[in-house]
Amino acid sequence: MLVDLTRAALLVVHALVAAVWLGGMVYSLAVVQPKMAAFFAGAADQHESFAATLASGNRWKVLGLVAALALSGLALLAYDGSGPLAVHLVKGILLLAATAVFVWVSWRHWTRRVFALADERPALTAQLRVAALSMVGLVGTAFVLSVVQR
Repeated sequence: MLVDLTRAALLVVHALVAAVWLGGMVYSLAVVQPKMAAFFAGAADQHESFAATLASGNRWKVLGLVAALALSGLALLAYDGSGPLAVHLVKGILLLAATAVFVWVSWRHWTRRVFALADERPALTAQLRVAALSMVGLVGTAFVLSVVQR
C-alpha cells in the first residue's frame, strides 16, 4: 500500500510539473502574446517594454520547474524503473533539448531583443515564436510519452 502511494505521489508531482510548464507555454502562445499584440498595435515600444516586464524574473521559475521535472522523473525511474529504458532516454533528451532552447531564449535572445532597433524586432519576434513552438513540441512530446508509458 505504501509503495503504491509513493509511486502515485511521484507520478502526480511529475505530471503536474510537466503540465504547468507545458500549459504556461501554450497559454502564452495562444492567449497572452496575441492579446498583447492586439492591445499594443501601433505602439511597438510599449509592446516591447511590457513584454520585457512580463518575462522578467521568470527564467528561474522555469528552471525550477525543469529541475523538479528532472528530479521527479529520476525518482520514478529509480523507484520502480517502469517502462522501457529507451522511452526514458528519449524523454530525457527531449527535455534537455527544450531546456537548451529555453536557456538560449532566456540568456541570448532576450538580451538581443531588449537592445534591438525597431527594424530588428519583427525578425526577433518571429525567431522567438519558432523557439517557443519548438519548446512546446519537445515538452509536449515528452509529456505524451510519459502518459502513454504509465
